[in-house]
Amino acid sequence: MSQELGSSPPGKTSDVGGIPPTLSVLLRAFVQSREAILITNASNRIVAINPAFTEMTGYGIDEILGEDPKILSSGHADPAFFGAMWQSLTQEGFWQGEIWDKRKDGSTYPKWLSISVIRNEAGVAQNYVANFNDISSSKEAADRLAHLAYHDPLTQLPNRLSFEAQLTQSLRICQREGRRLALMLIDLDNFKNINDTLGHHIGDELLKKVALRLRESIRASDLVARLGGDEFVVVLPEIDGPMVAARVANKIQQNMADSYLVDGYSLYATPSIGISLFPTDGQDTGTLLRNADSAMYHAKSAGRNNHQFYASRMNEAAGERLRLESALRLAVAAISPTGSEFSLHFQPQINAGTGQVIGLEALLRWNSPTFGAVSPLRFIGIAEETGLIQPLGDWVIWETCRYTRELKSHGFENIRVAINISAQQLRHENLLMLVRGALACYNLDPSDIELEVTESTAMQNTEVTLDILDQLANMGIVLAIDDFGTGYSSLAYLKHLPIKHLKIDRSFVTDIETDANDAAICAATIALGHNLGLKLVAEGVETEQQREFLCRLGCDVLQGYLFSKPLPFDEIIPYLAQVQQSFNAQPCATRPRSNGPAPDC
Repeated sequence: MSQELGSSPPGKTSDVGGIPPTLSVLLRAFVQSREAILITNASNRIVAINPAFTEMTGYGIDEILGEDPKILSSGHADPAFFGAMWQSLTQEGFWQGEIWDKRKDGSTYPKWLSISVIRNEAGVAQNYVANFNDISSSKEAADRLAHLAYHDPLTQLPNRLSFEAQLTQSLRICQREGRRLALMLIDLDNFKNINDTLGHHIGDELLKKVALRLRESIRASDLVARLGGDEFVVVLPEIDGPMVAARVANKIQQNMADSYLVDGYSLYATPSIGISLFPTDGQDTGTLLRNADSAMYHAKSAGRNNHQFYASRMNEAAGERLRLESALRLAVAAISPTGSEFSLHFQPQINAGTGQVIGLEALLRWNSPTFGAVSPLRFIGIAEETGLIQPLGDWVIWETCRYTRELKSHGFENIRVAINISAQQLRHENLLMLVRGALACYNLDPSDIELEVTESTAMQNTEVTLDILDQLANMGIVLAIDDFGTGYSSLAYLKHLPIKHLKIDRSFVTDIETDANDAAICAATIALGHNLGLKLVAEGVETEQQREFLCRLGCDVLQGYLFSKPLPFDEIIPYLAQVQQSFNAQPCATRPRSNGPAPDC
């Protein structure tokens, strides 16, 4: 009859303290195993450990005996993990898997754990035997292999495999949520010459430095990868439009324009960048890459060290936009007390009943040495996008207050000057201090100026906006809502704003005589404003018929080319003097009025 492995012949015992040979072998295996082993009783209290357990965890038998094995828990696993473990032990009598545990010194480590249930003859669990190994080194090796699989070993940037996987995921999100994305293909100009003349070692060091500069040029949420050779790719997910991609490309060019010092050599590696956009230029990785590649070669043929969009019309618009932005930055930086490229023009606001000038609106103008006179429609939006509106708006407030003091020195005491305030200015913490400082500097009363905010600005972040407007109104400053009717106002919110004037947008005035809808909107706005106790100002009045129509509707104040275009300050003084002289020369009974009692004489 065959015997069990390791057993002695019948009637014989081993030489280990009288322990039967089979048990002796098992004891040696328990003690000498390089795998940590612990045994618990039916109550899951530790009753035995081997030396490998102590070596791996730091706990000796006196410290661990009678403890629940959860003393080893790192806290990384949630209750559901342990619930599944105990379910497997109850149903199958066995569980194994990876888990993070904690040593006596508090350090954590990953281990591969196997647990078996030992049952008695009745099938009741009597003991649990757990054996485990520290798998830190094997996990580190696996992590290194995974990193090598998805990263370029030279630059440590994601490689083509990783790039394609991440781009595919980004495109799914863009398709699902209706977002836009830009892909930039970047090729280094004349890199082959560096490799051929100085050797691949120098070329490799240069590529590492290029990778660092590319990473510094983009947001953490953007992707930069190396496709191979001297070819890199940047993905910009969730962009608002092509101008965002143009700005990033411009930043990359600027960051890569400086020389690189490599082993004593001063080297240059300028980029040629091709840009394709999702969804207009492609809806999958292959198409976007091909179109970006085409645009990149267009950049090469256009002289290198530039960026080109796949759509030529975007190239022209983006190039013009970036040149304008650059010129605007320089102009704002050059503002000084002695002069600047910016100036203020003033457009009169006329009392519809008397014909007198009761106010002026200060309007910003830019005369660029490169672009000439630039329309505010072109540069104000750029200033808001780039944050330049903040210093520019501050300058407008100071300059307006200076001119308001000059108005008073010419004898025009009762003319209020309106200043347009952007959304960024309105929410900036220094606005109240700035206004107070400018008024004090030029010895003005708060009622000497009026601050205008657009309807859309007033509707943003309503609690903060209301608080700031309340503080300005409490100072005694007149507030106005500009471009009323072009946004999406809540009348319930509008009535809580501390405003005094409501300005009807010029788009409703232009066709007021011929478009019944515009006429109805103007009539309703004027009636609404009067019911709320507001004065109504109509912008864009250009004909006598528009003036008469608005006067019949009861509009309080008129502004537009019918009375005057915006004038520089040295022309507004003679204009005001002429209007005042003409008004004074009229007999009292013939002075114009739209409704109400005759003006005072």
